[in-house]
Amino acid sequence: MGSFLSQPVQPIKVPAPPEATNSAESLPLPAPGAPTSPAEGPLFNNCWSCRVLSGAGLIGAGGYVYWVARRPMKLGYPPGPGTITQMVIGISIACWGVVILSDPKGKAFRVD
Repeated sequence: MGSFLSQPVQPIKVPAPPEATNSAESLPLPAPGAPTSPAEGPLFNNCWSCRVLSGAGLIGAGGYVYWVARRPMKLGYPPGPGTITQMVIGISIACWGVVILSDPKGKAFRVD
């Protein structure tokens, strides 16, 4: 009973590769998301141009969403729940852009 999505996920068994004779081939591979060495950090940690472009784009997009929601109100129409929601989403997008520009987490762990 129930849909396919409500059923528990069955693990897929993959056959093991044959044993390697060379010790260089038998080294374990690193996890896909983990950095390979302690000196290598995340890629997007301190790219100033990436942060400026992304932050400014999000601030602009948030301002546009907010401006489109405010336009009918300037014509005298009363705001409804959809208009208020659109304004909140626009402010949230703009705040997300400010957070990306300010990079509060990166400044807390800066190493000279």
